Amino acid sequence: MTDETPTYEAAREELIEVVRTLETGGTTLEESLALWERGEALARICQDWLDGARRRLDEASAPAED
Repeated sequence: MTDETPTYEAAREELIEVVRTLETGGTTLEESLALWERGEALARICQDWLDGARRRLDEASAPAED
């Protein structure tokens, strides 16, 4: 992750807000598309965090090589 990458928790909270806004409606098509794109980016960020956490757990639980 980079310095600009939000934490998992921050990305998840923003994603929840994006979904809530899209579900509520009342936005223009252009706004909805921008929100959708942001939501996709946030979902990727969250998945990257989860994948990284899984790798770390797998490495930590792997048997030590002699």
